[in-house]
Amino acid sequence: MAIHETLKKAIPDAMRAHDAVKLQTLRSLVTAMTNEVVAKKRKPDEFLEDEEATAVLKRAANQRKDSIEQFEKGGRPELAEPEKLELAIIETFLPAMMSREEIETIVKAKMVEAGVTSKAEAGKFTGSVMKDLKGKADGADVKAVVDSLLV
Repeated sequence: MAIHETLKKAIPDAMRAHDAVKLQTLRSLVTAMTNEVVAKKRKPDEFLEDEEATAVLKRAANQRKDSIEQFEKGGRPELAEPEKLELAIIETFLPAMMSREEIETIVKAKMVEAGVTSKAEAGKFTGSVMKDLKGKADGADVKAVVDSLLV
């Protein structure tokens, strides 16, 4: 079953379980996906493809991460807590990301293959690695690994 469809079908389960946070999160995700469908000039009752739905989920996760960071910087941990709960729910629907060790193995192999040795080439190199790992690895992790290897 598609991610978008799975989210829609999880709403009644959250209602039955009286899980307010999960219900709110699912509703916001379904709304974001419906907005994405409409933005792509399709009918609102259509479902997104898994790749498109994953992009919406990642965007929602990044928004929550940014909010958490801002609330914690502002000394408002009580406002960061609900965001953390929502982020945990969103992450259950996202595909598993590669570990830092797996990323490092791939980056080292690509460095040898591409002949990258200097920090000046890091930008283009990171971009090419991200194309290969799209949807499998977090961009910040890839950048950190590349920067650590090109000292």
